Amino acid sequence: MNPRKFGDVTAVTGFDSLAAGSIVKVVQRRSAIAVKPKHRGTLRALGLRRIGMARNHKVSPDLMGMLRRVSHLVEVREVN
Repeated sequence: MNPRKFGDVTAVTGFDSLAAGSIVKVVQRRSAIAVKPKHRGTLRALGLRRIGMARNHKVSPDLMGMLRRVSHLVEVREVN
């Protein structure tokens, strides 16, 4: 896995390699100022309030959809 500083979630996590139920760490890397309200709401739903905050989540189809929506604002890493 080769994480990028900011970027596409598919490039960061490789969705195909993530098994359902595995754990990923989601870190907010960019500000939510001047982004669409839906994107801000998605960040809040992920539990991210400010730059640098991190949360662990179980992989699910719902989570993957949320990460695709805010991929330009977050960094995603698989937790061992």
